[in-house]
Amino acid sequence: MFADLLRHRDFRWLTAGRSVSLIGNAMAPFAVAFAVLDLTGSPADIGVVVAARSVANVAVLLAGGVLADRLPRALVLQGSSLGAGIFQALMAFAVLTGWASVPLLIALSVANGALAAVFRPASSALTPQTVPADSLRAANTVTRMTQNFAMILGGSVGAGLVAVIGPGWCIAVDALSFVVAALCFTRLRVPDPVREPSHALADLREGWTEFTGRTWVWVIVVQFLFINAINAGGLMVLGPAIADATFGRTGWGLALAAETVGAVAGGLLAARWMPRRALAYGVTLVFAEAVPLVVLAVAPGTVAMVLALTLTGFTMEQAGIAWDVSLQERVPADRLARVYAYDAVGSFVAIPLGTAVAAPAAALFGTRPTLLVGATITVLATAGALTSRSVRTVTTGGPNPRESRSGTHRMQVSGRSEIQGSFLPETAFRCVCKRDSRGLVVGVSRGGWG
Repeated sequence: MFADLLRHRDFRWLTAGRSVSLIGNAMAPFAVAFAVLDLTGSPADIGVVVAARSVANVAVLLAGGVLADRLPRALVLQGSSLGAGIFQALMAFAVLTGWASVPLLIALSVANGALAAVFRPASSALTPQTVPADSLRAANTVTRMTQNFAMILGGSVGAGLVAVIGPGWCIAVDALSFVVAALCFTRLRVPDPVREPSHALADLREGWTEFTGRTWVWVIVVQFLFINAINAGGLMVLGPAIADATFGRTGWGLALAAETVGAVAGGLLAARWMPRRALAYGVTLVFAEAVPLVVLAVAPGTVAMVLALTLTGFTMEQAGIAWDVSLQERVPADRLARVYAYDAVGSFVAIPLGTAVAAPAAALFGTRPTLLVGATITVLATAGALTSRSVRTVTTGGPNPRESRSGTHRMQVSGRSEIQGSFLPETAFRCVCKRDSRGLVVGVSRGGWG
């Protein structure tokens, strides 16, 4: 699987750039948190700086999706990565020279959150343009696995650098990682769908039409609006507190590490096998998200939490791959970034609410009832998603072309000529360009824009 994918030049450089960027992203929270503590000593100030980045990220996601569908996606990745490197370098300079302040760190965090929102849809939508259609599932598996490893490595490196050389220099290394990522993205040579000039608001409406026109898309986004909020409150807020009072911080760390091990195993399985109705299978696996909440509520302990989070990692990785492949196979390439943007906004918008209400709810009603209610909501949201016939009948793999919600699409072949045609529902074209990794130009074959 890995060797076959690495034969595709564009996928190699995209994976390298994303991995370096994610390592930097994982380093940043440690460095920024300790930079704020060194500056003011206030945990509340850390929360404000982190929240500023999150709010900016959600606020700009839709605009990021429009940009990723209007401009060459490789260029969007280059620009957003270089911009992030510049702003992180400014933050490092401010911390190292002693003129940093909380308002300045907030402003720079807002800028970086906005650039991350531009980066995300373009990065997600670019994957199917770097590999043939029959390698899409394997490509998404490798992408998610490398992202997991990059986040683990980045967190470890960030913690070590903060301890050894201080937060300012750690942020400087983070800035350098973004520059390296931008250089990787300059090596991409992917053809982009050619789009007619249009207004940004019209693009947002078109993306909304693509998003709402597929019932299975918005149903699952609504499902994860609830699940992400519940998990954010239950596992990110209440989980550490329960662990601290019962089985200890070391046990909690082992449990979180076990989730990553489970995710690797789930990704390896998904790369080799996935049912034809992968989306329904993936949604069914999401029932497992309730298990860690129940364990924390009823019998918190190291062994139980290790088993529960291993199961969660194993199942959620398969669900995530099924989701990505379903979107990439069935949404037209020139609108995919906007659909990813609406997905991200809907899925993440309630996370701050979940983190904000978890502790007050536990104080008011008790920790155990709060967690059990969260597990119940997770089960109900997942069962509700499975009642949708649209969710149950989506298929992946094989001759499963992209759906189109409107008439004419234009695509660029080898950077010069264009092919124009009307797409019927469930129909798309794939242009095989002259590349060492793709073979000679042989015309136009049916499939996905790969």
